[in-house]
Amino acid sequence: MRFVRNPNNRSGDYLEGMLSDYFGGKAKVKATKTGCSWLVTALTCLQLAFAVYATILLYYMSPPVELRTKPEFTWATRIARNMKQFVIPPHVHGRYQEAASLITAEIFSPITPSQVCEHERIDFVQKKSSDVQMIQLKRELYDEILDFQSKTIGTETLSELMAMKSQWDMRGPNRPKVTVLLNHFKRKTLCSQLDSLLQQSLPFHQVWVLSFGSPNEHSLKRIVESYNDSRISFISSSYDFKYYGRFQMALQTEADLVYIVDDDMIPGKKMLQILSHVAGTEKYKNSVLGSIGRILPFRQKDFTFPSYRKFRSKEAGLYLPDPAYDITVQKIVQVDFLSSSWFLSAELVKALFIETPFTFMTGEDLHLSYQLQKYRNAGSFVLPVDPTDKETWGDSEHRLAYVSETTVIFKDIVQVRDDQWWRALSTGYVTQWAAIYPQKIDALFYAHSVDEVKALAPLLEKFRSSVGKKAYIVVSGGNFCPCEDAAAALNWPKSVCKERRFKIFDLQIGALSGASNSEVPVLQAVYSSLKGLIKIHNPSVIITVTDIDPNVKKALKMASETNANGTALVLLPRSSVSKILWMADLRSTALQNWNRMRISVNIITQSRAPSLTRLLKSLSDAYYIGDEIPISFNMDSKVDEATIKLVDSFEWLHGPKTLRRRIIQGGLIRAVSESWYPTSDDDFGLLLEDDIEVSPYYYLWIKYALLAYHYDPQVSLPELSSISLYTPRLVEVVKERPRWNPTVFFNRIHPNTPYLHQLPCSWGAVFFPKHWREFYVYMNMRFTEDAKANPVQIPKSRTNGWQASWKKFLIDMMYLRGYVSLYPNFPNQASFSTNHMEPGAHVSAKDNVVRHDKADFEVPLLTEDFRTLLPNGKLPPASKLPSLNLFNQPVSLKGLKAAGAKLGQDVLPCNNATEIVTVDHITGLPQQCSKFI
Repeated sequence: MRFVRNPNNRSGDYLEGMLSDYFGGKAKVKATKTGCSWLVTALTCLQLAFAVYATILLYYMSPPVELRTKPEFTWATRIARNMKQFVIPPHVHGRYQEAASLITAEIFSPITPSQVCEHERIDFVQKKSSDVQMIQLKRELYDEILDFQSKTIGTETLSELMAMKSQWDMRGPNRPKVTVLLNHFKRKTLCSQLDSLLQQSLPFHQVWVLSFGSPNEHSLKRIVESYNDSRISFISSSYDFKYYGRFQMALQTEADLVYIVDDDMIPGKKMLQILSHVAGTEKYKNSVLGSIGRILPFRQKDFTFPSYRKFRSKEAGLYLPDPAYDITVQKIVQVDFLSSSWFLSAELVKALFIETPFTFMTGEDLHLSYQLQKYRNAGSFVLPVDPTDKETWGDSEHRLAYVSETTVIFKDIVQVRDDQWWRALSTGYVTQWAAIYPQKIDALFYAHSVDEVKALAPLLEKFRSSVGKKAYIVVSGGNFCPCEDAAAALNWPKSVCKERRFKIFDLQIGALSGASNSEVPVLQAVYSSLKGLIKIHNPSVIITVTDIDPNVKKALKMASETNANGTALVLLPRSSVSKILWMADLRSTALQNWNRMRISVNIITQSRAPSLTRLLKSLSDAYYIGDEIPISFNMDSKVDEATIKLVDSFEWLHGPKTLRRRIIQGGLIRAVSESWYPTSDDDFGLLLEDDIEVSPYYYLWIKYALLAYHYDPQVSLPELSSISLYTPRLVEVVKERPRWNPTVFFNRIHPNTPYLHQLPCSWGAVFFPKHWREFYVYMNMRFTEDAKANPVQIPKSRTNGWQASWKKFLIDMMYLRGYVSLYPNFPNQASFSTNHMEPGAHVSAKDNVVRHDKADFEVPLLTEDFRTLLPNGKLPPASKLPSLNLFNQPVSLKGLKAAGAKLGQDVLPCNNATEIVTVDHITGLPQQCSKFI
């Protein structure tokens, strides 16, 4: 307000007009009279003195300022009193003394809480349900949750919690500083809250009363002033910061702990002490604590999730405590989110703002618990109470929740909150339902772009269409891969993005983390979301494309490694996706071993550069589905120049390349048998001579067979020692070497069934590590230059006379111990490898035509997907595989062992025809004779 001073007025009239204007009255208009200059000076001095006095006095009385000593201002009072009689004439002073007293009383008299406090009128009793069915359903669900938590994380009563060791000393020097934030809009509960806080057994550090856009701002401010406590501050804004503003304010505190309280909560007088003690325990220090919480919905029988407000539904979840259903919390219980009050360390508050909230209109309670679990691995807990002591309650007057209800009663808000919690569950929030009922799925696909969705679509569809298989897809969402676009690429309705049913998970990356030029937000969002989704759904594999963004790949790798049950990250070249639809036919227990095996290619070569060139080209053109495949070249001392140059210049894009060359010529036995030795039980060796050529599908056959028959824990086939790429056309161990066609032979079972054969393959086969170690020891113990000196003579086998053959020793061992090899069987004996029968150590130039007909050995290579040719489009169960002895005669696996035991010519003498030699699979050394099953 502006006051205008006229120097022609007399002092009394001038002061009268000034005061009259101040009170809104109208001063009389006086005639202009001549005054003295001393009066002007005196009035100016008086105004200055009064301003100085008032300013210092107001500064002194300001609540936030704490001065060590109270300053002495009586000198200002004395000066003002002495000057008053000179500057204000007695007749003016008397006239306005009464008015001035009223002004002073109004400005300086203290306001008491009793003058300004208002209280909510509660003229109804606590609501109680009479619905017997609902009471039973709610009680059953609560007991189920409490029983699960007591067995897994442990639950404590209030007395047990208070007996736990805490870092805070409530009465000593290590007492925690607690800042309390009271957020108010319309409810008339501020005085009740302040009264309770001022009587707490643990004094608070500060109380911040917040008024954002409240129509009651003036009255709230007067209430705070009436308490005249420097620890209580009033913070207001005409802008309504909604439900997140109080948490933004909490970031500013310097206290150890913050207690954020809604305006419908009147905490008991022991509440700060209880909360602080529990927050200081080792078990709950990384938690948010409160007095009211909610358990989110459980999945229904139709595999959908209901609204959290669905009536007469057990699956709708729980509100805890719930006086309506007579449910009190007498043991600490973990909930999905807290409502109405939150007690946590100031540091944990920061987690609320890592991701942009789904909406700022509501849902800060869920968002806080979700973010704390996702990024800080922090839980949300409702504290127990002592039913007989209301001072231990965080909500001493629950009926206030029914006065001026807001978020929980409006249909639109309920829908928003339903969308919000479903979004949280879809992006990795492990709710109590997910904890109690962990899922088990086969595959979780991840696509960061719509193009990646299209690339993965065939395999995803194969999984989802296979009986008994479960597979979902996760998309990045946001600007990277909008959920609706992903659904369209999969020919799914766009509504799948809104359904509360597991099918597609939209991470909303970018929309949640905001635009950024840094890779950190994307990496963090993918990792934290996938970590939660993996924990909920426990997939055997996470499948994505090889050329996905490198940072996303890192996040997926880190997330997959968090699963203690084993989740393999499968990175597929886009061109290979349609070639491995057989993945969906494997058991989950086998799929999770996808990355365990290490298959190396070991080439034996010497002086056939053109043959080697053909082999290398066929190897380079094969499908390797993103696996690392080491390759080694094993050359004897007489290797020619052309071969050395070819090997040196060859570029292998699928793994490391190793070259080995002998100093002294070793011959074919040493060249082959010493070309590979396993480094672990997951190291498998593919041995190839240089006149072999392979099919583009050879590696897929090996991988599929290993996963189905070796890495499936539900399959027991210890007799399997190798996997052949080649299908023989002759029975090579008998003198006549008759032709043999497995397609015709197994026609009654299935013309294209794979089969087990006691004959090892030397024209392209993968050998198992345990059996190869065993073979090394066996060959060392039995090797002789003279074949006739070999003690093993298999009845009617032409292998008895073979010389310079490593295969002869392997045949002997397999016959004596009942081992077999898996063989493919396709029309026209098409195979994954073929032998071109070119001149070499075994096939000399002069013998090539006379003794070896190429038509008996060369077979066509498979150039199309073999899966459709298999029985029912997949590998048959191990128990359904037919088995043949060395002479191509059907014999059971037990019968094969019996034949070896009967021969009795192994390295250890076994006296019983029901025993065979068993070995130490680490060293390969024979241990004892054991009965076979």
